[in-house]
Amino acid sequence: MHLLHQRGPLHDLPDTPEAYDTVLADVVEQALARLTPEGNLEHPDCADDIGDTSLGITSLLALAWQRGKDPRLPEAVHRSLAFHLRERVYTEDNPGYPNLRIRDSGLPYARYTLAAGAHPIGDWPSTVWALLQAVDVLDLSDGLVDDAQRAELLEVARGYWRWLTEATFFNPQEAGNQAIGCVVGGLMLARHLPDAPAASMRERAMRLYLDEIRAHRVLDRGALLPPEHGGAYDNNYGPISLSFLAQAHRISGEPVFAEDGDALARYLDARLTGGGFDNGGPRYSEQHSAFESVLGLRYFGARIGSDLGRYRGDSRWARHARKPDGGVDGHFAWMLVWQIQDATPWHREPSPAPARHQLRAGTVSVAFDDRMTPAVVEAAGTYYLPAAVNRQHGFGPVLDGFVFCRPMGEVRVRDLRAGGLTAKLVTKPVVGRDHLLRHVRSLYVTDGTTLWTTVAAERFEGTPYLLAGLPYAEDDGDRVRRTAAAAVSSAGSLRLTHPRERGAEHFDARDELTQEQAAFALAADPRGYGNPDEGWRHLVSSTALEADPIPDAPDDLHVFAVRYGSEEPIGVSAAWTGEGLAIRTDAFTAVIGPDDEQGEPTLTLSAVSR
Repeated sequence: MHLLHQRGPLHDLPDTPEAYDTVLADVVEQALARLTPEGNLEHPDCADDIGDTSLGITSLLALAWQRGKDPRLPEAVHRSLAFHLRERVYTEDNPGYPNLRIRDSGLPYARYTLAAGAHPIGDWPSTVWALLQAVDVLDLSDGLVDDAQRAELLEVARGYWRWLTEATFFNPQEAGNQAIGCVVGGLMLARHLPDAPAASMRERAMRLYLDEIRAHRVLDRGALLPPEHGGAYDNNYGPISLSFLAQAHRISGEPVFAEDGDALARYLDARLTGGGFDNGGPRYSEQHSAFESVLGLRYFGARIGSDLGRYRGDSRWARHARKPDGGVDGHFAWMLVWQIQDATPWHREPSPAPARHQLRAGTVSVAFDDRMTPAVVEAAGTYYLPAAVNRQHGFGPVLDGFVFCRPMGEVRVRDLRAGGLTAKLVTKPVVGRDHLLRHVRSLYVTDGTTLWTTVAAERFEGTPYLLAGLPYAEDDGDRVRRTAAAAVSSAGSLRLTHPRERGAEHFDARDELTQEQAAFALAADPRGYGNPDEGWRHLVSSTALEADPIPDAPDDLHVFAVRYGSEEPIGVSAAWTGEGLAIRTDAFTAVIGPDDEQGEPTLTLSAVSR
C-alpha cells in the first residue's frame, strides 16, 4: 500500500508564468461551466469547509482577468461576488458556537458548514479563510469590480476582522496556521483603509501576533515554533504556517516574520528527510499539504539556502484544492494567488551547514528528535522509524526490556566531515534500572549512499542488543510505499522481529496499516480531533530490527554496528588505543577521543582507501 498524502516533491512542479497561466485557464473553464444563475461557484459536492470556496474561485477569476483580460470574466466575477455577499455572509450567531465573547454582535462571519448548528466549531478558521479570499479580491478588483460592490466587500471584510478579534476568543483551536492567517488578513486589509484606521488595524494585527502567537511558541529540537493544535509542529500544518509567515513578511516587511520564518524553515529542513518523507504531528502526523505550502517552502528555502521543496506534497492538490472527481475547489485559493505573485525561485541544493538535529549527505539522512535519538533514518530509499519495546520508543541498546536512549543530563554532539564522509557523534548519559550511569556513544557515518551506525556503552551485565529501527516505508517513484523489509547488515547477528501480540497497541509492519492510522486508533479522540503523536506514545511494541554486539570489542564495552542501505556483510572492530576508542570498518576508521576542555567529545575520521 502507498501513503495517501506524501507524493511528489513540491519543487518538481513547474512554476513559470506560462505554467501558472495554464493552471488559471483550467480554473476559468471549470468555473464558467459551473457558475449557476445565482452566481454560485462552489463544487456541488462541497459540504465542509464551504464558507470561503465560492469567493476563492472568484479571486482566481480576478487574477486570471488581471493577467489576460478575458472578456468573459468581469460578469462572472460580478455575479459570483454578489452570491457570496448575499448568500454566504452570516450575521446571526450560529447555534451552539462555543467561542463567542459577544453574543448577537451582528458582525459578519463565515460558516464551516451551511446548516445552522451543524458544525459550528469550524466557523473561526472559515472566517479567517473568507477574510483572506476577500482581501485578495479587493487587491485584484481594479477595473473589474464596481465601486458599490467593492465598498460592500470592504465593509464585510472589516466585519470579518472584528468578528475574529472582538466577538470571539482569538485562535480558539490553538492552531498556529489559523492564527497567523488571521494576522495576515488584518495586515492585508489595512492597506485598503484610510490612514488612521489602517494604522490601528496594523497595530492590532502585530499586537495579536506578538502577544497571542509569538509569546506562546513551543520549543522543539532547539527551535521556538508557533503552537499548532497543542503541539510544536505538524506535518500538514507546519509548512502552511510557513506560507503565512512568508506572506506576512512580503506585505509588511516586519523583521519578526522573517526571523520566525527562518527559524521554522531551519527546523523543517533539519527534520525532513532527503527524499521528502516525514512523520509526526499533533493533528495529522503523516498527512502532507501541497499548494498551500509552496509559497513558504520556496520563500524561506531561498532565505536559508536549502532545498525545502523536497517536501513530498499531496500532488492531488498540487495547484489548488480539488474534490475527488478532480473538480476545482476554491478552499485556500489565496495560496495559489500569492505563489503566482511571488517571484522567488526554488533553492534546489541542500544547505552545506551542519545542523545539530540532522545528518544528511547524498541519499542518506538522519533526523534527530529533541533528545538526539533518531526520529527517522533514511538510506537507499527506505525510511526507518523508532521501534517500540515494552512501551519505550527509540534507537539504542536494550537490556531486559529497557531501552538506553533517554538522557539523564546534557547530550553532547560533534559533527565532522572528512575524506568524503559525513559523521555525527552523539554522547548521552543514560541511567538504567540498576541506577548506574552509562555514557552511550552513537557514531553515525555516511558516504552519501549507506549509513553506518556504531553504538558503544559501558559493558552490561547480561545479553543486550541494539534496537535499530522499524522499517516503515520506501520510495516508489512519486509515491511512498509501506514496507516491512530493509537492506541492513550488522557486524553481530541481526534479526527482524514482529510483535507476538495483536491489537492496537502492537504495530506489525507487515499489516496494511499506516503509522497515522495506528496512532489515531490509540488516541483519545478520532482523526481530525485527536492527537496522533499522543496516541502513538501508547504503542507497546512494534516490528523491530535487533542487532547483537560485535565480537571484536574491548572487555569493558558492548559495541554494536549496523549499516543501513546494504545487505552486504560488514566487518567492524573496536579497540582502545592511546588516542581513544578506535572503530575500524571496511569504509573508515574513527577515533572517539577524550573530552576537550569544555567537556565536548573529540572525534577523528579517515576514509579507507580502496
